[in-house]
Amino acid sequence: MGYSLQANRKTREGKDNPDRNEQFLYINEEVKKFLNADQPVISVDTKKKENVGNYSNKGREYCPRGKPLETNTHDFPNKELGKAIPYGVYDIGKNEGWVSIGINHDTAQFAANSIRCWWTEMGQYRFPKATRLLITADSGGSNGSRTKLWKVSLRELSNDLKLNITVCRACLLGWPPGTSKWNKIEHRLFSFISQNWRGHPLYGLATIVNLISHTMTHEGLTVRCAVDDTKYEKGIKISDAQLEAVGVKKHAFHGEWNYTVRKRKIG
Repeated sequence: MGYSLQANRKTREGKDNPDRNEQFLYINEEVKKFLNADQPVISVDTKKKENVGNYSNKGREYCPRGKPLETNTHDFPNKELGKAIPYGVYDIGKNEGWVSIGINHDTAQFAANSIRCWWTEMGQYRFPKATRLLITADSGGSNGSRTKLWKVSLRELSNDLKLNITVCRACLLGWPPGTSKWNKIEHRLFSFISQNWRGHPLYGLATIVNLISHTMTHEGLTVRCAVDDTKYEKGIKISDAQLEAVGVKKHAFHGEWNYTVRKRKIG
């Protein structure tokens, strides 16, 4: 009767937007401008939360014949070990990555602090003459386009780093079909981390940091990683007045997706 066993296929991306392709072109041009001026460009996102403990990890690894690693039968989270929240920062121009391992909540403050850690540990040495920073991101999660706390956190970050910060993101209504992994951190950093720790139980935070830090590629990718043990508060409310005080400068083309937060002089 013309039937065969088939798996579900992820193809439906939701509503479309007529300017989605133009937005990708706009992001590409902004990235070129920053890189040509030797200004940093990073791609950011949160990787999937991981159970910490003796749990099976996807993939296979070489072991003595007939002696696979034995892991827990069930994947119920260990209340003492909890979950690890990897937030990544990928330097597009230098092919370098930074990953902060959160142990609390994936909030906008955690995202901003991860970028701050990247700059402190890596970015400021790679770009000693930088005056501005371009962040490319998707539209959801802790750095989401509708997250007011993200923009307030960017104001603090801009002043701390003494950089004007520009954000360019995917359209609010989803990615074009087949390009949901367009954000470069997905296929230039996270994919290689997943390959490197395939088949390895993530016994503890030290194991996670070690596996991520030893991720590398033939193209020269290097990664640094550290645990962020800050206790981030969920549900912080930002008033319209607080958001207005950030002073977000929207770009002429789709300011809801593309905007700049300029550092402020103190005193």
